[in-house]
Amino acid sequence: MSKVWQISVPGSTANLGPGFDSIGLGLSLYLKLTVTLQDQWNIIHLDDNGPKEFELEEHLLYIIAKKIADQYDQQLPACRVEMTSELPLARGLGSSAAVIVAGIELANQVCELGLTVQDKLNLSSQIEGHPDNATASVLGGLTISSMDDNGIVDTFHINDIEASFVVYVPDVELKTSESRSVLPEQLNRAYAVRASANANMLAASLMARDFERAGHYMEADLFHEPFRAKLIPAYAEIRTAAKANGAYGTALSGAGPTLISIIPSAIATDFVQLMTKQFPEHQVILTKADEHGVQVHKQ
Repeated sequence: MSKVWQISVPGSTANLGPGFDSIGLGLSLYLKLTVTLQDQWNIIHLDDNGPKEFELEEHLLYIIAKKIADQYDQQLPACRVEMTSELPLARGLGSSAAVIVAGIELANQVCELGLTVQDKLNLSSQIEGHPDNATASVLGGLTISSMDDNGIVDTFHINDIEASFVVYVPDVELKTSESRSVLPEQLNRAYAVRASANANMLAASLMARDFERAGHYMEADLFHEPFRAKLIPAYAEIRTAAKANGAYGTALSGAGPTLISIIPSAIATDFVQLMTKQFPEHQVILTKADEHGVQVHKQ
């Protein structure tokens, strides 16, 4: 059995406007682990995108890996794990989903579980509670998913998303639980029908790679953005400026507070320079869709 594994998991954006809890996109921003078998557990964060102080039993990576090993009646061996991440915590870029997918893959490798891709989709989505970020981190690319009452995930998966994406990361955290607390418990039927139609049009536009139309429907959400906008720094200003500078559309990344624009790749460099100048209090990052999902290299 291998003694060292390199595990790479893409971060993700979810919803993309009205695709609430069902549409995800893997991004070329990564969580990377170097896993080595040793006599005792040691998790080391090599950057600031991880908890500063923690007890092993409270670390999400360990919790997930132990949970999966126990679920398959295996003993989880002790590991040294070095972690680097391009995913700031609680910013809407799938940091927790990436750790969940990484924990599942860690257990899969060191316990030799032989999990299938479908197993990983089901397990990660069940733990997350919905399949958007999880499926995007497992598969990469664009994912449109549903999960039934038994936790079985069905996913349309599309690669070759020939557009660029720009994320605007503010220096504030927003927990998903907090952002969910502002959502209404019920929606009027006519309102819900309109919201659902917008979500259907977004999914169809993305699958057809009609990014101009997708951008329009990214900005037509009725499920969550009207209620969350007040929690998001410079929400309206960024949307307006991005459109003026050539973006197809802009939406919350997941629950926020990060926003994401879909833009023509041809304008990417100029667009980032303009938006960085206009919003110096945000970290403005140019990225692409990841094409591979979770990757493992053994040494």
